[in-house]
Amino acid sequence: MRIAVDAMGGDNAPKAIVEGVLLAHQEFPDIEFQLYGKETEIRRYLNGEINIRVIHTDEKINSDDEPVKAIRRKKQASMVLAAQAVKNGEADAIFSAGNTGALLAAGLFIVGRIKGIERPGLLSTMPVIGSETGFDMLDLGANAENKPEHLVQYGILGSFYAANVRGITKPRVGLLNNGTEASKGSELTKKAFELLSQETSIHFVGNVEARDILTGVADVVVTDGFTGNAVLKSIEGTALNIVNLLKTSILDSGVKGKIGALLLKDALKNLKNEMDYAKYGGAVLFGLKAPVVKTHGSTGPEAVAATIRQIHTMLETQVVDKLVKQFEENSPE
Repeated sequence: MRIAVDAMGGDNAPKAIVEGVLLAHQEFPDIEFQLYGKETEIRRYLNGEINIRVIHTDEKINSDDEPVKAIRRKKQASMVLAAQAVKNGEADAIFSAGNTGALLAAGLFIVGRIKGIERPGLLSTMPVIGSETGFDMLDLGANAENKPEHLVQYGILGSFYAANVRGITKPRVGLLNNGTEASKGSELTKKAFELLSQETSIHFVGNVEARDILTGVADVVVTDGFTGNAVLKSIEGTALNIVNLLKTSILDSGVKGKIGALLLKDALKNLKNEMDYAKYGGAVLFGLKAPVVKTHGSTGPEAVAATIRQIHTMLETQVVDKLVKQFEENSPE
């Protein structure tokens, strides 16, 4: 297995990226890591480990760069070179914590989409309260606008990922809506509901509401990219603000509150871990010819290692190869 890593992407690059790679290297010595970026900065954190190559480049894509322009103009950027390595067959997957839009553009224009898939979706595994299984949700922002047919493909893609990567038998697919009744929603969701109900390749369980998705009402939740991105950021913001509110309340509650917090330390830590979806890995632009995976820009070494673990599973289960076979066989000439 060969993973091309944009070592210069993210707020804490290359330190957090390289340290995360080193953690993953201990777990998966069979992976060849290709680190693209400034060699002197990257090697500062390496000690001559085998199966870790450094490919030098001075150019990188910044967080404020316009995605498509950056991909087309910065031909020697670490992200672009990593994507090109996948296209050329020199690597099996690409990982970055950098500019999300640029990585999506690199995935679409360089790696390329699978024949028969009109709009690849950004998929992430989210936490389910009281369970270790989680649920998959897409699209989380790869496409701002979608047609009903795209949501049907997201159902197929999400079900395929849940079954092959997470080992879920007959994944339950739900359509995110403002009510569970079939008559609820916009014209987009009403038509998507109708089409999903007719799709025999998935186990469609109907509409699901945003308030229920963290309770495990479905194994796969599909929605348009605009809504999915808004829901994702709402979950992130709520989790962060709850933790901050608890901290503030404890600090303002005097000695008794601090003693109580000390007694509840393990429980609060478990709560934080349960709401941390980074443990499941990064967001996959699913529907491309190879795994293209993005993790949060402020990610730390542990989250980088978790993302590499996710990529290892994707490569080990050959989920993309199976997806290519399924869609190309069913795609009209």
